[in-house]
Amino acid sequence: MSKIEVDAIDKQSGSTLTLGGSGTAVTLACGATQTGFGRTGTVDWQTGSIKTTTFTAANGEGYFANTSGGAFTMNLPAGSAGAIVSVVDYTNTFQTNALTITPNGSEKIGGIASDFAAEIEGQSLTFVYVDGTEGWKNVQDSTSNAIGNAFMVATVSGAGNTLVTAPDCANAKIATFTGPGDFTVSQVHPCTANNVVSYMVVGGGGAGGSSGGAGGGAGGFREGKSPVTPYTASPLNAPAGLTIASAAAFPVVVGGGGSGAPAVGGSGSNSSFSTITSTGGGGGGSRSGGAPPSPSVRDGLPGGSGGGGGGTCGPTPNPAGGTGNTPPVSPPQGQNGGQGLNSGNHQGGGGGGAGAVGASAGPGGSCNPGGPGGNGVATSISAASVTRGGGGGGGNQGPVVGTGGTGGGGAGGNPSGGQTAGTANTGGGGGGEGFTPTTGANGGSGIVIIRYKFR
Repeated sequence: MSKIEVDAIDKQSGSTLTLGGSGTAVTLACGATQTGFGRTGTVDWQTGSIKTTTFTAANGEGYFANTSGGAFTMNLPAGSAGAIVSVVDYTNTFQTNALTITPNGSEKIGGIASDFAAEIEGQSLTFVYVDGTEGWKNVQDSTSNAIGNAFMVATVSGAGNTLVTAPDCANAKIATFTGPGDFTVSQVHPCTANNVVSYMVVGGGGAGGSSGGAGGGAGGFREGKSPVTPYTASPLNAPAGLTIASAAAFPVVVGGGGSGAPAVGGSGSNSSFSTITSTGGGGGGSRSGGAPPSPSVRDGLPGGSGGGGGGTCGPTPNPAGGTGNTPPVSPPQGQNGGQGLNSGNHQGGGGGGAGAVGASAGPGGSCNPGGPGGNGVATSISAASVTRGGGGGGGNQGPVVGTGGTGGGGAGGNPSGGQTAGTANTGGGGGGEGFTPTTGANGGSGIVIIRYKFR
């Protein structure tokens, strides 16, 4: 390696002196200093010395000030033209514990011989000394706090399940499960309040009964609204949402609707998310005695909402509707089914709905109806108001059948059939069959929706 030792290097002609060729780095040896080039308007950030107590700044240096343990002071150095000092809020706590910036002696900050208090969260400041008139001038003041996303981060799995940004709230996401899958949280927020999610869990609806059969009960409907994800909730809204304490995968189960059979309708299956379970709706009862099915189950089955009682032609009490809100939770997840009728026309009762009991079958006579299903309830957790959890209508040997409850309940059938299934992903109960000894209609499948704050 060649070495040149001289006291000065100067140009031979012109006004430009070039050191090194294209692509060559020109460096100063370790410990060497330079003068005469002037500052570039930047500082050397002291990342190895986070400040937590009062200190005196040096020209050309930038500091990270941690005031989380209490307020303190940064003393500016003696001013000379072009001197530069920077400071930034290290822990985003200036708004709680301010950093006081003090000029040296009788010097000024912005023309005033007084201290300056940095008291805005996330603030960063750069001061340059100009002259004795203005002293230190703030040439850069950032009050924006650019930080990484600290909110909940989640994904969904399972065929047909979706995760979208809520169109009614730019800060919320909506996870919709129409089948089984996982709600996987990979990050939670440092503030517990921002980890409270809203949820709606609806169980599968019960099937209608056969031959004077009753309507199936709606699947249980449970909802909890978080205060950080605003929307219009149903009347069954619990006092609060569900807190996600840590990152984890949460299995989601979506209950299927009950299946119709030549007797009592099958009950729906449960839906669940984390600690929340909504019971499947109870199956609708079937008629007693006479033509098949025989033997039959007259009373409706219990469930999230109860199935209606079947119609009967025997000298027995009116068959009872199944009990809703089984097992009991608060607010109730559903209502009771209606009674069937002991008459010559086998009118079945309506299945219970999330928002109303199933109606009992009408008085005897060929023109009296099967019982209408109980109505469901509406919520805007999915960004649009949707009603779910309607009970199935009761069947009738006569012409007037029970209508399905609003929210996916299927209508009852007459002697020619016509009973309809509960609507998929509403938890609606299936309609009861009128007289022909086939089967009642199937219940509708359930659904799970989770809404959470993501920014």
